[in-house]
Amino acid sequence: MEAEAAKMIGAGIACLGMGGVAIGLGNIFSSYLAGALRNPSAADSQFGRLIFGFAVTEALGIFSLLIALLLLYAV
Repeated sequence: MEAEAAKMIGAGIACLGMGGVAIGLGNIFSSYLAGALRNPSAADSQFGRLIFGFAVTEALGIFSLLIALLLLYAV
């Protein structure tokens, strides 16, 4: 196998983490929405945790993209 092909395969595998991030974000927002509809008075107190969970999950997706780009364009 050529080194260039191995780099492409590795970058593709590293991008699978972004699919996991999409699933995670869907779970975070669907759980928040379900909880907010069941108890609307507690929704405001949980909004900060929603944003924190979104930020951490999105950071993992950006990290996955960074690793893929490093595999493609680093030496």
